[in-house]
Amino acid sequence: MSGLTLDEVDRVARMARLELTDAERRQLVGQLGAILDYAGRLASVDTAGIAPGTHTSSLQMPERSDHPTPGFQPEEVLGNAPAADRAAGLFCVPRVIGG
Repeated sequence: MSGLTLDEVDRVARMARLELTDAERRQLVGQLGAILDYAGRLASVDTAGIAPGTHTSSLQMPERSDHPTPGFQPEEVLGNAPAADRAAGLFCVPRVIGG
């Protein structure tokens, strides 16, 4: 057992801005304690002879070739906009800040 206390649960709850009932606090002592115990067990595993890796499988995914293609023209894109200033090439959107 990790020896997690109610005070430590309260501290974590304050940092996460959670309001917990007494029942939730007591439940979290056990649950968080179990998580910390498991993390401690994982940390104690000797991995000295194991090469670091990013995949659990040696399967390599094929990559597609990278060929440039022409992009959309501004008139095409602005034609789909509900409101646009086509002369300036801009989308018109509702004011979000200061309005």
